[in-house]
Amino acid sequence: MTIANRLKDFIDGKGVSYDTVAHHRTSTSRQAAIAAHVPGSIMAKSVVVHHEGGYALAVVPSTHRIELGTLQDVMDKRIGLASEDEVVSLFEDCDTGAVPPIGAAYDVPVILDESLGDAADIYFEGGDHKTLVHVSGKDFRNLTSDAHQARFSYPAY
Repeated sequence: MTIANRLKDFIDGKGVSYDTVAHHRTSTSRQAAIAAHVPGSIMAKSVVVHHEGGYALAVVPSTHRIELGTLQDVMDKRIGLASEDEVVSLFEDCDTGAVPPIGAAYDVPVILDESLGDAADIYFEGGDHKTLVHVSGKDFRNLTSDAHQARFSYPAY
């Protein structure tokens, strides 16, 4: 697959340069980072949450876990993890579990964990389980400029 069409069109439309990193098929962002020889701390992991007003994309490093209670406080809404069917309906051109963190390409608001804020480079799933997208940290911040930033995760290991 390489990069999902909506993601590619959005990134290209912003004039952002990127490269892709192919790796063997993986099931999680953490596994993808390991397979692609990328530090997990700069691998952005996307988690889709739902609330009474719709959906949001919570983005954290692959080395972190989301603290749902804190995220709920940050959003000031009751939230839950979106079901697989909900994720598929929002990200139709992406494989399940390979959602990119660029919510603007899919009209989904993003909440970005502060721990990704100063990274010089960011990697993320491109829409399948075999391709990562690599952008500069500056370009990632540009692509997620509408994101709300807060601290809502903790290291998983």
